[in-house]
Amino acid sequence: MLTLHDYMDSGNGYKVRLTLAHCGLPYRLVEHDILKGETRTPAFLARNPNGRIPLLELEDGTCLAESDAICWYLAEGTPLAPADRLARAQTLQWMFFEQYSHEPYIAVARFWKHYLPKLTPLQEAELPGRMEKGYAALGVMEQHLARQPFFVGGRFGLADIALYAYTHVAGEGGFNLDAFPHVNVWLSRVAAQPGHVTIDHKN
Repeated sequence: MLTLHDYMDSGNGYKVRLTLAHCGLPYRLVEHDILKGETRTPAFLARNPNGRIPLLELEDGTCLAESDAICWYLAEGTPLAPADRLARAQTLQWMFFEQYSHEPYIAVARFWKHYLPKLTPLQEAELPGRMEKGYAALGVMEQHLARQPFFVGGRFGLADIALYAYTHVAGEGGFNLDAFPHVNVWLSRVAAQPGHVTIDHKN
């Protein structure tokens, strides 16, 4: 059986759990509290020297890191990962957008404001810029979703999973989504998909 090493509040981990749920794949969940340094132990670092979750451990003991890579591995051959060459590239385009233009701002602001008791002076100084770039990413999504029900090919797929994970909890980072009606409709559309699980769902 697959083993997922994860932290339940992680949006990156949630992407993988959501992909597993939509693919109907059973797995064993092993939780690691990143706030207590549990991904920095020698035992965990032996599995992933980068010391991060999520981490997928395959039946033969092979370990696969990085949430989007794990999602691709799990979804290969399913409708979540398009077979069409252009649609695959477009899916990757949005997944790269999530990791470079979305997650560093929306996820980081959420972590700082929702989990830390107090920001450092450097974090206080950086927060306005993070918020501005997070709103910019939401604006890009809003423009696209004004024309499309989902991010690629008019159907639910990995790009939606990748972007849903941190967008649906953006409010925990202080982001107000009221100005993004198409994003909000899309969030509801994703949550209504058969097989959907919430971020706090345990297998």
